[in-house]
Order: sequence, then C-alpha cells, then structure tokens
Amino acid sequence: MSDYIVAIDLGTSHITGIVGEKKANGKFSIIAYENVETDSCVHRGIIYSSVNTAAVVGNLLKSLEAHLKGDYIDKVYIGVGGQSLRTIDRIEAMDFEEGKSVMEKDIAALKEQCGKFKPNLADVLGIAPPVYVLDGRKTKEAAGVFCSKLEVHYKLVVGRASIRQNIKNSIEAISGQQLADIIVAPLALADAILSPQYKELGCALVDFGAGVTSVSVYKGGDLLHLCVIPFGGKLITRDLTSLQLTEADAEKLKKEKGSAILLNEDENERVTIEMEGTEREVKLSDLNAIIEARATEIVDNVYARISEVIEPKQLGAGIVLAGCAAELKNLPELLHKKCGVKTGFSTIQKGLVDDSDEMLGNPLYMMAISLMLKGTEPCVSHYDVVADKGNQEGDKADVSVSEEKKHEKVIPKVKEKNKGKELKEKIKDWFDLFGEEA
Repeated sequence: MSDYIVAIDLGTSHITGIVGEKKANGKFSIIAYENVETDSCVHRGIIYSSVNTAAVVGNLLKSLEAHLKGDYIDKVYIGVGGQSLRTIDRIEAMDFEEGKSVMEKDIAALKEQCGKFKPNLADVLGIAPPVYVLDGRKTKEAAGVFCSKLEVHYKLVVGRASIRQNIKNSIEAISGQQLADIIVAPLALADAILSPQYKELGCALVDFGAGVTSVSVYKGGDLLHLCVIPFGGKLITRDLTSLQLTEADAEKLKKEKGSAILLNEDENERVTIEMEGTEREVKLSDLNAIIEARATEIVDNVYARISEVIEPKQLGAGIVLAGCAAELKNLPELLHKKCGVKTGFSTIQKGLVDDSDEMLGNPLYMMAISLMLKGTEPCVSHYDVVADKGNQEGDKADVSVSEEKKHEKVIPKVKEKNKGKELKEKIKDWFDLFGEEA
C-alpha cells in the first residue's frame, strides 16, 4: 500500500490534522485535512488539558479516517512548540592520530554521545543539523577528511521537561493512539518554507501564532538561534475586549478592520458591529491604537531576539512571516520599519508537495504540512479481512479487525467549563479518601 503520513499540529486556537501520501519520487500529495477550533486544550503551545486534547485529537483522527476508504490511522506525528522552547549549544570533540581520517562511525559516536547529555530542568526535544569544525576550520562535510581534531557543534532544542510527557499522556495514555514521533515544529516549518539559499544568505523565520511567536534565525546555512516569545495574536484580541467587546467580536474586527500601524485616516472612520440585536459603533482609531501598541511590543521582542545573535541588517534574505496571526494588516511593514530588512510571506517550497494542492499557501495548515514532510514511518494500515472457513458457500464472510483495531478506542468527551462543580467533586474525593484512611 502507499506510504501515508499523518501529522497533528497542536495550536492554541486550532488543532489541525493532515494525511499525505508519499510518492515514489519523494513528493507528497495531500489526501485529507481537518481542523478543530479550540481554546481548552493548548495554552501558549503547551498542552493545558490532557483529557480535552485527547478528545479533540481522537475526533479529528476519526474525521481524517473517513477520507481513507476503509483504512485506519494507527500512528501519528505530533509537533511540539511552546514558550519554553529554546536552543542551547553543545560541542562534542574527538582527536585523531596523524594519517587518520574522519569516519562515519566517528560522527555517529559523537552524535550518540551528544544524545546522552541531559540539561538541568529541561528535555532535549530535537537537534538541528550540526556544524563540523576540523582543526579550527568550519566545513559542511567531515567524513573522509584528514585532521588532528574534529569538533561537532550541535544546536540542541530544549524545552520544559513536562512537554514530552504531556503529549504522551494525551495521545498515547488517554486516546490510545500510537505516537510515530514528536517533531520540533519551528525546525520543521523552517525546513519546509526556507530554501537553502535563504538559510545561506541569512533569514529570520517568525511564526506568529495565536498563543506564541517563534523566531528561528539562520545564517551561512546554519541555525543560529531558536526561541519562543510568549505573545501571540490572541493577546491582541484580549486587549481589544477593553472596548467592551466580546472575544468573538474583537477577533472578527481585528481580522476585518485591524492594522498593526495606526493610520491618519482611521481617525474619522467608525466600524459597526451587531451585539444582541442592536448595532454599536467603534472608532477605528481606538481599535487600531490598541492593536498597534501590542503589535509593537511583539515586534520589539522579535527584534531583540534576533539582535542577540546577529545584526538584523545582516540577514540577506530578510524576515519571513508565517502563522495565522501574521495576516494582520501592515504587520510586515511594522517589522520592516523596526528591523530595516525586507519582510514578507512564503509558502511550502516547490518540489515537496504536488503543486496542485490548494493548501500550500494556507497559513492554517502550513505547520501541519511541514510536520507531515518530516514523517518517515507509514501511519495508515488496512483492516484485516478473514473469511470464516466454517461458513457455507454463499454465506457472508466473517470480517475480523487486526489486533490494533480490535477494540474500539474510547475517546473521552471534552469537559465543560464548570470549575465550581469540579472543585466540589475534588473536595468530596478528599473527604472520602480521609474517611477510608481513618
């Protein structure tokens, strides 16, 4: 059967799933995609409720399976992000006798050694492609080269120690879905949309999401820095509720009329919204003054993070924006004004996914597609169909499902927001427990 890869992007405002078929030529074709709006599962890129996340992911996978003509999903790739993500440097070295060259096994040994490193209060979630330094000279390839000393410079992507465990608790323990792998989402996105030329010239990829904004900086073909700023588009929406708007109305106005830069013509314009059967006017200048203030704060943080490792004007390919919140009007102009380099949008690189797929430029699915492209293990299987030999000719065959699918998964229902009831139940449980111990 075909190699189908299934990937899930755990976003703050949406959880998105995608199924892609990997063709013989290495290209992917998108088979199915689904997304669910949610605000009760993930906060700032980190799983907040394991039960709710398991429920949403379970239902999402069922929706994807409906497109697979009777096949079922037996494993998934999950993207990991979150405000604690950052890079740290790690160097592993090896000395060589005169006349000896670097072998593949030497590079593998150093990578294995690096993999044993355990940072304090953090978990290594991924490793960017390393930089080789032979006798003090940087090189792209090390195998077969003669030298006296090899250094391998690694960029380790680390995060809060609970991130991996929370994903496993939600996806494997509660929903019963097997994990193919956990992938560092910002690295996958960079590999999907930044060409080797962009990475060589120097580029900052800014993924402006609902909960967080991730910044990945490249120069000379290498990752210099990755970090996550704990501000996103949802924070702007919440700021707008100070205008006596609901979050839903604030989000709608931000998308339709909002601008990251307050313009002179905004002063005289008013926008009308319907609230409970009545119309209400809001001054566009009031709306965009609030948006500009928060957008400027986020852009200032982006500038500061880039400046920690490189002068922004040294980024020959400029800044590339991604993420749904990056669609805010005039955001590229605000970044350009602050950083002094060209700023724009990109899409999945040509040659990775069939050009006919309409999802390539859709920011809602761009991260899920990027995760899919990293998949190597087939994620979809056939149901086993076995004919019952005891049946007489003409009787229906007995269809039995493979062991992995024999027992239907129990998908927990999403809990309703009733904190008072939950607290009462917890207090009752405590008293019951103390009563039993007595």
